[in-house]
Amino acid sequence: MSQDFQLNQNQLVDAWQSTLPSVLHPSDRALVVADEADSNSIRINIGTAGRQAYSFDFQCTYKDAREVGVQLVDVERDGRSVDEHTDVIQNLAGDYTRHIHECAQSLHDVTDPS
Repeated sequence: MSQDFQLNQNQLVDAWQSTLPSVLHPSDRALVVADEADSNSIRINIGTAGRQAYSFDFQCTYKDAREVGVQLVDVERDGRSVDEHTDVIQNLAGDYTRHIHECAQSLHDVTDPS
């Protein structure tokens, strides 16, 4: 990572919180917060729509102004951790990861204003 790469984490969280819902299913919900352990990362919680009531936690880390790494941290259903290796969970996590990357691309003006 470039040593001069720095993000305004609060501005980034605000931008993500306002943009991410537009790339998700309308009935899904998203919460974006700062990652207090890493100033180049944000934490994203996505709650699925419907009966399944899954809650996905992701860490999104900016490697530089244009590239993010997305890691699935935890999946819960009704407040309990579930097996993240089932096909259903892997498919949903893959879809959400793509949506997170899509959102990151749409926010390049925030992360790379040059």
